[in-house]
Amino acid sequence: MAPSATTANHVEFDTNKSKVKSLQLDGNEDHDLVLRSFRVLIADVVQQFNGGHPGGAMGMAAIGVALWAYTMRYSPEHPDWFNRDRFVLSNGHTCLFQYTFLHLAGYKHMTMNQLKTYHSASEESLCPGHPEIEHTGIEVTTGPLGQGIANAVGLAMATKNLAATYNKPGYDVVSNTTWCMTGDACLQEGVGLEAISLAGHWKLNNLVLIFDNNNVTCDGSADIAVSEDINAKMAASGWNVIEIMDGSHDIQGIVAALKSAKESTDKPTFINCHTIIGVGSAVAGDAKAHGAAFGQEDVDNIHKINGFKAEDKFNVPEKVYNFFKTQGPSRGANLVQEWEDLKKDYCAEHSKLGLEFQARVKGKLPNNWEDFIPKDLPTSATATRKSAGLICNPLAQNIPNFMVGTADLSPSVYMAWPDKVDFQSPDLITVCGINGNYSGRYIHYGIREHAMAAIANGLAAFNPGTIVPVTSSFFMFYLYAAPGIRMGALQELQAIHIATHDSIGTGEDGPTHQPIEIAALYRAMPNLLYIRPSDSEETAGAFTVALKAKHNATIISTSRQNLPQNKESRRDAVKYGAYVLREKEDATVTIIGVGAEMCFAIEAAEQLAQDRVSARIVSFPCQRLFEQQTREYRRSTLQSNKTVAVVVEAYAANGWERYANASISMKTFGKSLPGKVAYEYFGFNGKVIAGKIQAYLEDLKQERIWKSEFVEL
Repeated sequence: MAPSATTANHVEFDTNKSKVKSLQLDGNEDHDLVLRSFRVLIADVVQQFNGGHPGGAMGMAAIGVALWAYTMRYSPEHPDWFNRDRFVLSNGHTCLFQYTFLHLAGYKHMTMNQLKTYHSASEESLCPGHPEIEHTGIEVTTGPLGQGIANAVGLAMATKNLAATYNKPGYDVVSNTTWCMTGDACLQEGVGLEAISLAGHWKLNNLVLIFDNNNVTCDGSADIAVSEDINAKMAASGWNVIEIMDGSHDIQGIVAALKSAKESTDKPTFINCHTIIGVGSAVAGDAKAHGAAFGQEDVDNIHKINGFKAEDKFNVPEKVYNFFKTQGPSRGANLVQEWEDLKKDYCAEHSKLGLEFQARVKGKLPNNWEDFIPKDLPTSATATRKSAGLICNPLAQNIPNFMVGTADLSPSVYMAWPDKVDFQSPDLITVCGINGNYSGRYIHYGIREHAMAAIANGLAAFNPGTIVPVTSSFFMFYLYAAPGIRMGALQELQAIHIATHDSIGTGEDGPTHQPIEIAALYRAMPNLLYIRPSDSEETAGAFTVALKAKHNATIISTSRQNLPQNKESRRDAVKYGAYVLREKEDATVTIIGVGAEMCFAIEAAEQLAQDRVSARIVSFPCQRLFEQQTREYRRSTLQSNKTVAVVVEAYAANGWERYANASISMKTFGKSLPGKVAYEYFGFNGKVIAGKIQAYLEDLKQERIWKSEFVEL
């Protein structure tokens, strides 16, 4: 196929050019019927329950045919085949596009009856309003716009890293391509742009981003908010650019573009596919085609203009099914068998590497992984960020599943291990001399926290357990990363996030860097373990929990400042969420110490003892883990029937009312002072806290306050 060059790195495919017609596709004579049938079916499905997003799916139909019939390597019979191509629908509202092509391509679960459950009240529906990872054929959950682009970058990175690690001459056991659909909105979201920048920098030539360019967003035409040259922008970001002018019909041109993208040797490829949203409907090309059913009259007319009777609902001609059954060698059980044979020969010739590769395919960590967690940890005052490095570094050094990254904070997070290799394009030569290759497992995300978390989700989603991504930054900046972390938790993806500088002890950087409220967000987030260890031993316990939590995301929250090491701390008790650090049989108060503020809880207990008030101390690193324990364990730990509980933590108190009667906590943002001074300024001092607790006990005694009333002291 002879393209016409228009700009540097930009190729425009035009099927009106005579040489383009030299590309002949089997089944070409059926294309028109397939497109017409697809669009009528989409209109019917959305009209059935009078809700959903029909327009985008209809406009993208030709792209889907090019992907599922001619280009992607996959097997409906073996949907979890390790070396399959990955497809991500970043513009997830067009989910019917994906569901319907899964149906036409022969995924057994995606029956016509299942398609009919879209927007229904069926609790067994496999067609939710946005694609969800737990359903067969869906690689990642998408919906929040731009996330899917970043996930796709992570998936492509996983392929690059695994291929560089395991492929040998004649044995490309990892060779898949990641295909990602996007709309106008995903290309406006910051997370998508952060990920696009990284993909171009890393030269991920196995990544293809297809732009459904219909110039429509919810408010109207996209140009009410965007007037940039997207092709120039993508080329400047290090991408090949291909433009398809008739993306709603030109299957031949799209297939040629996809083929060209797959042949790229040094860049990811962006395919700008001009389409018509709601093509064939009364509102074609209009924002009204985006997110609402067309109405029965228009749907009947869509039937007629596409050559179908109005009364023939959900009608897909057998010829359309046969078209997908007979297209190309790019799909099916034969691909899986060829790969299994290749893998068998590979393992025979490269036995040691083959054993490791097979374990990775099964998502297994080395059997002895716990042996890499140091038994001997510091006994002198140590920042838990340093403790995290002492624990994570030998794990990453010895466990090939680990891919560890940071948002430009290597000197602060201590996640870089000796002799680590960076994940980089092999031909990158940096000014500072920090280079690498695709086999590297240390990732420099730059200052892109949101993309870091979302890309980590893609790494984790490539295949469960094959890659365990670890991210790191300041806790404050995990607020930037929160949407990505939420999506990881929602998908039950195992990702570990190391959040340092997690308190007002951060000091002189001031309230902009001192997190007060963020822990409440993450403690409330389902399927996420927010663990705040008080010292090195509890940090070791936190990593152990995180690595055993195969279906959870985890945040390990660590201090910038040095913390005392408590001889009573137990790494094995972190899994319970809370445990008794110091018991007192005659205690009248239970002081709950958390993370960096445990030292103040201990100081307060010791001061109370001098004042003849008996206090027991509970360490409480993780609320969610504590909730998973038996009622008997929780009662014996807190002893609420015998004592009153006061929690000491320099965060907002929200949530602690479930476990405590009162709190020593933060009611304002922090202050720019040296860390120790900041704590003093806000009353985090053993003597001050003991005085407040004694005053509280007196108020209870005099019935000025009831025990059932949660009080911030």
